[in-house]
Amino acid sequence: MRDFHNFDAWSKAHGITLTIYRLTEDFPKSESFGLVASMRRSAGSIAMKIAEACGRDDGEPYASGLRQARGMGMELEYQFLLARDLNLIDEAVHDSLRDQIIEVRRMLSGVIRRHSLPI
Repeated sequence: MRDFHNFDAWSKAHGITLTIYRLTEDFPKSESFGLVASMRRSAGSIAMKIAEACGRDDGEPYASGLRQARGMGMELEYQFLLARDLNLIDEAVHDSLRDQIIEVRRMLSGVIRRHSLPI
């Protein structure tokens, strides 16, 4: 079992989650149950899946959780694009968030590779 607090990918994912919660406070109320809820769920799920994986045994259970977190990262990246295209966030914010989530996904892929787990 690993301590997720010491896992860099979790720390970065947690930071993204905090950013998303703050950022979406300014979204239109009409998006409260749409994009706001989806972005918050996706961002939180990345950090949660990493934490869950850290509590699992090595091998497939661990890798599965990390792959799920990575997949949620793809979903969140699309949500950033959608928010940008709906003019809810500007280009610079989009680019920064996209770069951060890509970094988390790369980190997760690296961990999976380092442990010789199927990507």
